[in-house]
Amino acid sequence: QVQLVESGGGSVQAGGSLRLSCAFPIHIYTYNMGWFLQAPGKEREGVAAIGGDDSTSYADSVKGRFTISKDKAKSTLYLQMNSLKPEDTAMYYCAADYFGGGGLGAGEYRYWGQGTQVTVSS
Repeated sequence: QVQLVESGGGSVQAGGSLRLSCAFPIHIYTYNMGWFLQAPGKEREGVAAIGGDDSTSYADSVKGRFTISKDKAKSTLYLQMNSLKPEDTAMYYCAADYFGGGGLGAGEYRYWGQGTQVTVSS
């Protein structure tokens, strides 16, 4: 069983910043991990991913604004979000997988957190 717990969501004005955190069990540090968003009525879509080798990938919509990283000592995955836009408003989820993952497809990941809400006002 892999439990992922997100935190750090909230409400912010456009142009502001937030940092999302996802606590994970230390034994999955080398797993592929990612951040996804899901707006109401829409499918879940990939935002950023980090491989077991620390390689990263980003959706075009967030390149230059968001940064994914992980801290082994704190057993935590992060998503630093800068220059936020109203269209970034969504529920954000972290995900992990050992054999799959590493990319931005939701179907690649088996383990998911419960989500944290991000709301960006104009």
